Amino acid sequence: MVCLHGRMLLLQLSLAAVLLAYAATTMLAAAQAPPECNESCGGVSIPYPFGLSDGCYLYVPGQVAQPFKITCDNSTSQPSLKFLDSYYFPTNITNISVGESELQVMVTTSRNCYSNNSYNSSLYRDSVLDLPPSFTISDKNKVFSVGCNKVSMFKGFLLKVTDPEQPFAVGFSGVSLCQDEFGKRFPETCTGFGCSGNPIPSGLQNITVAVWTVGNGLGATDQWGLSYPCSYGFVVDERNFTFAGNQSFNELNGNRQELPVLANWAIGNDNCEAAKKNNETAFACKGVNSKCVDRAGGYFCQCETGYAGNPYLLNDCLDINECKNLTLCSDHATCINSIGSYTCKCDKGYRNDDNDRNSCVQIKETSSKNDKEMQISLGVCLSFLVMLIITFWIYCGMKRRKFKQLKEKYFKDNGGFLLQQKLENFEGPQAAKIFTREELKKATNNFDDSRKIGEGGYGFVYRGTLPDKKEVAIKVSKSNAPMTQSNQFINEVIVLSQINHRNVVRLLGCCLETQTPLLVYEFISNGTLYEHIHKKNGKGPLSFGLRMKIAAETAGSLAYLHYSTSMQIVHRDVKATNILLDDNFTAKVSDFGASKLVPEDQNQLSTLVQGTLGYLDPEYLQSNTLTEKSDVYSFGVVLVELITSQVAISYKKPEAERNLANFFVTSVEENRLDQILDLEIIKEGSFEIAEQVAHLAKRCLSLKGGDRPTMKEVAMELEGILQVMAKHPEGKPDASPKETDYLLAMSPANAYVVDVRGDEGEVITSIDYDQSMQIQAQIMKPDDGGR
Repeated sequence: MVCLHGRMLLLQLSLAAVLLAYAATTMLAAAQAPPECNESCGGVSIPYPFGLSDGCYLYVPGQVAQPFKITCDNSTSQPSLKFLDSYYFPTNITNISVGESELQVMVTTSRNCYSNNSYNSSLYRDSVLDLPPSFTISDKNKVFSVGCNKVSMFKGFLLKVTDPEQPFAVGFSGVSLCQDEFGKRFPETCTGFGCSGNPIPSGLQNITVAVWTVGNGLGATDQWGLSYPCSYGFVVDERNFTFAGNQSFNELNGNRQELPVLANWAIGNDNCEAAKKNNETAFACKGVNSKCVDRAGGYFCQCETGYAGNPYLLNDCLDINECKNLTLCSDHATCINSIGSYTCKCDKGYRNDDNDRNSCVQIKETSSKNDKEMQISLGVCLSFLVMLIITFWIYCGMKRRKFKQLKEKYFKDNGGFLLQQKLENFEGPQAAKIFTREELKKATNNFDDSRKIGEGGYGFVYRGTLPDKKEVAIKVSKSNAPMTQSNQFINEVIVLSQINHRNVVRLLGCCLETQTPLLVYEFISNGTLYEHIHKKNGKGPLSFGLRMKIAAETAGSLAYLHYSTSMQIVHRDVKATNILLDDNFTAKVSDFGASKLVPEDQNQLSTLVQGTLGYLDPEYLQSNTLTEKSDVYSFGVVLVELITSQVAISYKKPEAERNLANFFVTSVEENRLDQILDLEIIKEGSFEIAEQVAHLAKRCLSLKGGDRPTMKEVAMELEGILQVMAKHPEGKPDASPKETDYLLAMSPANAYVVDVRGDEGEVITSIDYDQSMQIQAQIMKPDDGGR
């Protein structure tokens, strides 16, 4: 008996040896073996993917022990073909069949013998078959027990164990008994008397067969008194063994000690689809007219039906001329070969049998009446089919026309004609474009979910690619309500599309062919400020200097919207998720779905309250009166997020700390600022600057709008803080030279001086008139000079 643990240890050592050998290999075997690899051993031809030398066998990436490299043992008078590792049993390979992914090995039979009416242990042996990885015992084999009152037991290891607690497949092949009437002559068939046979489970990688005795088991005697003292158990290809009574005993007792067993092989550890997808270069089935077949533990290759040859070679699967078989087609038929197939063409007066493609049946003569009825029936069917096609064509035409009319209606209701008229007054790249619905469907692959990059309270955002390869963000409203104020919407589109500020996401155009318009913005690639602050979706942290730069850019863009456009724009939903960052970490204010245009003769609007909890202006919430100071409050919350790295609303915290704005103001008033700031980003030497930013944020978070600074004042104060940080990099330990140069370049040098030591901790600015105008112009200046 072979010890499993010992075998596993030997297997590990063998695999390690193979790994060292292959480390020296300088190149992989080619997908097609070269012509000079016409190898053989002991009269056994060795077809690819098997081979004796490097370059002549199929190399399987990822496997230490290469299963298709075999060896020829010339140490005996008759050379024998063996597996590379001599540990595996048996070592003799007598045939390789590439088409069926099979090879034949010779396995010694197991034996249990008696002599002089007693058990002879010296003649006992087991039958062991142990295959390398990627090989399994074919289910074309059977386990047999031949003898009197014997039972053959086999055990085997499965290639892929489904239950780690039961790693063996164990079973009895059956019991062979002998009754008195069969004591002198055995039956000619294997029916349980003197012989029993049973199939083996699929997927076995090794098997051990042992013969046990039932009762005295002293053997059998034939009718001439000859003794059969031994009984046998073995695995064998059932096509190569037929029990023939006494003759089989004579053969097993004589020179038939080894029997042929079929083994299957598989390539790799993946099925066909996965293997080709994971490593197409190493995929073995590259031959023309070949196919891949899944097998437990991997895959193998076969020629397509109608072809024969080696499927692992590029041009070796050749057409089979089936017509060489003269009996393939029945009488009254002529065989015609075709590439990969054949047909049996029937003689005149005969037709192919519906149930047998190789047979022909005689055509029965029908009356002219039946022919006429058939023609009428065929005509009615064809007429009905034509009418059905015409009806379907008309229906599709009506659907297309209705859909076109619906698009035209939406275009008109959404103010499309008014927008076209107004766009005639604008030229150049800044002019808004009217997109068709088909253009945006094509850009987003019909608004596929994989293109969805965001979802807010007002709708979904999809990433699209226009025909000129330009990437855009397309906003689709969740509401299906029709437009009620199309003139106002068109006016807002015109105003927003003319915004040309480096820190505002630009509106490129819209689509008016849907019930609610679709808005098209430029695409910003580096995610939202919220993701970077709170390290979401794999985004990294931001340094303190970079956070202050983003705050200054955001404040400048909001000041631009409040004071430098033809109509004042109140964003109404300023928050960290609506501030996007490009690859250079430049801030881009986005999402104007809740924005309002304030006419020149007004400084406030009465509207329904809209915004995001945690950022919403409490004064606006109580009075329903919207002013520019509502944006200042929301920006104050963003500023607090930047220096604390905490979220605006958190229900996981105690009630007193849930609202970040309220908790922050309380902490500042109670002189507990150091307990709420993010000390990871505000390092030694910059706490004083962070304190200035905190007091600025506190003023922005005043409950009364009149007590808050304007966005212009906020932007100027943040610019001053950046100037100080740029002039005194030693006060900012995490500032790199590159970042300092960037901050110096983005702000006008020596524009003004900031005194950071006010009596009450308040930032005090000292600016003359000319400097003030220069700073304001710098903050409000759009990319093209602006209005």
